[in-house]
Amino acid sequence: MSRNARTRREFLKTASVLSGSVLLGARAVHGAAEETEKKLHLACNQYPWTVFYGRENRDFNASLDSGLKEVAQSGVDGFEPLVTGPQQIDQLAPLLKQHGLEMRSLYVNSTLHIPDEAEQSIRQVLAIAEKAKRLGTKIIVTNPNPVRWGGPEDKNDAQLESQAQALNKLGARLKEMGLLLAYHNHDAELRQAAREFHHMMLGTNPDYMTLCLDAHWIYRGAGNSAVALFDVVKLYGRRVSELHLRQSVGNVWTEALGDGDIDYPRLAKQLLRVGVKPHLVIEQAPEGGTPKTIDAVESHRRSGAYARRVLAGLAG
Repeated sequence: MSRNARTRREFLKTASVLSGSVLLGARAVHGAAEETEKKLHLACNQYPWTVFYGRENRDFNASLDSGLKEVAQSGVDGFEPLVTGPQQIDQLAPLLKQHGLEMRSLYVNSTLHIPDEAEQSIRQVLAIAEKAKRLGTKIIVTNPNPVRWGGPEDKNDAQLESQAQALNKLGARLKEMGLLLAYHNHDAELRQAAREFHHMMLGTNPDYMTLCLDAHWIYRGAGNSAVALFDVVKLYGRRVSELHLRQSVGNVWTEALGDGDIDYPRLAKQLLRVGVKPHLVIEQAPEGGTPKTIDAVESHRRSGAYARRVLAGLAG
């Protein structure tokens, strides 16, 4: 065999190996991208579904089977229910399994600012958590109710101190069970120099209580201030275990998550900067002034697509 023939054969063999390597490399990159997308687990809270259904004169809670079927059709991975008692967990368990939905977190209201009522409330939350844990729940989100929901009353100093102590107690008990307590607020807790919100954060042990950051309630409670939102992230970002996702344009909630008043790409970068990758829960609901062009399924489809694009760095 001539030297030229050998050289040509060696060249073809090398080229074949290189092209195969390139192809395998491309597949690996594509596979890695797909794996990254899969790791971005997106859940949704029950509240938006009840509101979307309500504006169509439907009742989401009337048939959880059909409701959760639509939740699954929207493309989310998990469901965060609003739970009032342990019996609800028994009702949800087979339906979540049937529709392929996880329940990594749940939301429960509590009354913790009055000592006698706090003890009963803590027992109730723990009973719910005990059952939820068997379904893979990791985070118990609670909102200690205002003195009167939607009313103008503010808690006094004694009530704030009692509530923080109760949150510590509840968080310690949940930690013993291998669960996280996440504090959630609405706009009322931001009144009076945000004294309730800040005392719940400063008056509790970070080992026992984390933060469910509802970006839009912080924004709205602070008088529609993005500055206030990002200051809260600077102060308490390391304690964020869950992020509730809602958007507005011109301070009115939109039908689906997208660009608007809350800079979610910036928020994601700031959370990553402090080493936090929270559980992501869509809570995009309509309100007065929100356009009426799509239903709950389409809203969550669009919200999920947006979240997977701009919050991809929070995967894992």
